[in-house]
Amino acid sequence: MPVYNFKSIGAIPSAGDLVDIVLTRTQRRTPTVVHPGYKISRIRGFYIRKIKFTQQTISERLSNILSEFPRLNDIHPFYSDLCNTLYDRDHYKLALGQINAARGTVDSIARDMIRMVKYGDSLYRCKSLKRAALGRMCTVLKRQKSALAYLEEVRKHLGRLPALDPSARTLLVCGSPNVGKSSFMNKVTRADVDVQPYAFTTKSLYVGHTDHRYLRWQVIDTPGLLDHPLEERNTIEMQAITALAHLTCAVLYFVDISENCGYTVESQCALFRSIRPLFVNKELLIVVNKVDVQPWETLDPERKALVNACVDSTPNCTLMTMSNVSEQGVSDVKTTACDRLLASRVSGRVASGKVDNVLNRLQVFHPSARDGTERAAFIPDSVAAAKAAGTLGPKADRKPKRSNIGYAPTNKDAQSVDTTMAGTTKKTARDLMWENGGPGVWAPDYRDIYDLADDDWKYDAIPQIIDGMNVADYVDPDVDAKLAALEAEEEQLIREAEAAALGEEPESELDEEEEAAVAAIREKQIIARKGRRDTKSANYPAVPRTIRGRPLDAADEGTRTASAITRHLEGYGIDASAMVERGRKRDRAADHRRKREEQIFGDVAMDEDTGPDGRALSKGAVKRQKADQKEEEFRARSKSRGHSVPQTPFEMGLKDKDAVAVTKKRDRAGRKAWEGLSGEGDQRKSVHLVKWMNTGKKRNGTTYCR
Repeated sequence: MPVYNFKSIGAIPSAGDLVDIVLTRTQRRTPTVVHPGYKISRIRGFYIRKIKFTQQTISERLSNILSEFPRLNDIHPFYSDLCNTLYDRDHYKLALGQINAARGTVDSIARDMIRMVKYGDSLYRCKSLKRAALGRMCTVLKRQKSALAYLEEVRKHLGRLPALDPSARTLLVCGSPNVGKSSFMNKVTRADVDVQPYAFTTKSLYVGHTDHRYLRWQVIDTPGLLDHPLEERNTIEMQAITALAHLTCAVLYFVDISENCGYTVESQCALFRSIRPLFVNKELLIVVNKVDVQPWETLDPERKALVNACVDSTPNCTLMTMSNVSEQGVSDVKTTACDRLLASRVSGRVASGKVDNVLNRLQVFHPSARDGTERAAFIPDSVAAAKAAGTLGPKADRKPKRSNIGYAPTNKDAQSVDTTMAGTTKKTARDLMWENGGPGVWAPDYRDIYDLADDDWKYDAIPQIIDGMNVADYVDPDVDAKLAALEAEEEQLIREAEAAALGEEPESELDEEEEAAVAAIREKQIIARKGRRDTKSANYPAVPRTIRGRPLDAADEGTRTASAITRHLEGYGIDASAMVERGRKRDRAADHRRKREEQIFGDVAMDEDTGPDGRALSKGAVKRQKADQKEEEFRARSKSRGHSVPQTPFEMGLKDKDAVAVTKKRDRAGRKAWEGLSGEGDQRKSVHLVKWMNTGKKRNGTTYCR
């Protein structure tokens, strides 16, 4: 896994975009309405909140930029020098320093302006200070235009850098341009580096991965190097120099002895001698490439001597030959480089003393013989007898070969199984499976492995479980007759319970037709009860509208008194006396008042303005009496003219006129939502003065319209 993930750095907005982001976020996240009529403390808090929020947003954005970019003093020296090579360390630090200074400047501006807003004596003064604060902050951000643009380009380039681990097992390929480095990397790794027949095809570092000895290795392909002083090397070459200087790896220096790369063997050896200090404390392999074009054995002795001199003058150096086209020696080069680097890493850890700490926590046991007795292999007697008789055959080739799951053995396969298995050893379940049709056709009989007291019980239809008996021995032969008798008795008890619930005598013995009719009626009753339970709901009134105000029968035309309801219920065989009694108890005050009127006044008519007890009525009671008289006159007049007569409260299913008034009021309130009228939940916003006309400084021109 890579140690540094530069791809996670977020995008850096430009100065103009950053200003828009900050101001838009302030507008969306803070209150937007303030009026001159508010308390001055509330107005100050309104504008202080905007200044603080803007400062916090800017500080948060700039802090994220500073924290996401790597600090060159804290990262690995390889990445530090690579950044210096690609972006210039001083320019990089200067850009981050400008961002940090801008953050501090914004904080100081917000602090000073908030101190001034606290002494503002009017909405106009507080607003002017707020505008000045936000304007100064945005000016600071606009001045960071070049720094933000530079950091965005650095971020894009950092995201394209190879994700390599400086501490991992690494093979580094270097050499002159066009000597076969990228071709070798494509051969040994899963990378796909561009290969072209001209120099400097590779302009940056490429990383690939390979496996060796069940370990993961990373292979780094570097750009080509030229033989000139370090000060004259360009950015492309300095990437390879940085990798050679800071990575602990095995170096593969490629030499093209065919000189098809455009560089002579002498120049390639001179390049090797110039960068030899970078190979100190590293495992080095000089790889002679393109031996398919120019074999190493037929090379000019002078050139061969130059290459051998480089090998002899460098410690820990090995010479190997290779060809990418014929793949001669490619795997040997990879294996040798990996083994040498692995041995070097192990020896380095042993020399560091870290291994001793691990060995102190390990305990190794070496077994030793407990006595001098020789213990030979044990061979069962049956196997020894079969071996002596010559009937013990090999177990190989018992299963016929098949190419897929749906294979069906042919006659040839069955014949080979029979000839192999006949008279040799006991057939296994697999052998029997192939003899009897193959998988899915035949299955072994697992009753062979039953562990019972007597082996004769294994193949019984129902195995014996205890004392020679099984489940069938415990079955009563008369169980069916007993079950029928119990069911008949249960039905009789149910009929008696239903008859007792209805207050009827238990049914006598009926013939078959009568019993069938009774059963059908009961079934319909059960279905009806179930239907009522399923459709039962509280969304409709207890008294349906279809019977409200409707006469109960012809004898009670236009009436709906308690006596009429009682007679109506008694017609269905229901005793309603208890129900009427309960209703009377609920209206004890009215019953008591009626009795007092009969005892005291008898048939004497009462005055309009006095009650039954002779006391004067209240104004409300007098108004109600007059309203009742008018309603009675109106009903009588409407009935004489043949018009429809309004229903009384009782006919409407209500108790009295007060209930009618409450019902009408609720009906009007509920009808508001349907008619689009405003209700308690509707928002009411008063109209204020136009904001742009009445806040801030007036500009030249008319303010009549915009």
